[in-house]
Amino acid sequence: MRKVLGRHNGIQTTAEVPGDGDKLAFAMLQKGNVELMYQSYASADKDVGAMSSVIRKGPTFLYVEVESLDDVITATKVAEVVIPVRTTFDGAKEIGIKDPAGHFITFAQFMTSPQK
Repeated sequence: MRKVLGRHNGIQTTAEVPGDGDKLAFAMLQKGNVELMYQSYASADKDVGAMSSVIRKGPTFLYVEVESLDDVITATKVAEVVIPVRTTFDGAKEIGIKDPAGHFITFAQFMTSPQK
């Protein structure tokens, strides 16, 4: 996650657990009141082995609202872009990436308040 999010856009790494080689097993990231905990498959296998097969059934999809999409784009240069920058029907400017573990993360910046 460090390479994907870096230390940009005010996101702080609050905890890291090293994995094999230069990979992380677990990381906690925080910005304001939002905290994201991220765990690798290998770490989950060791941590909750009985759930391992369920955890591995597919990628996760995460949608994150950000203050500055430009900062996210800069911070995620190393990630594979799966949704090029676009503006959605509800006024969000967004980009979608695939992280190194195969999960999909869409980052969105609302130019105006989202419609409800």
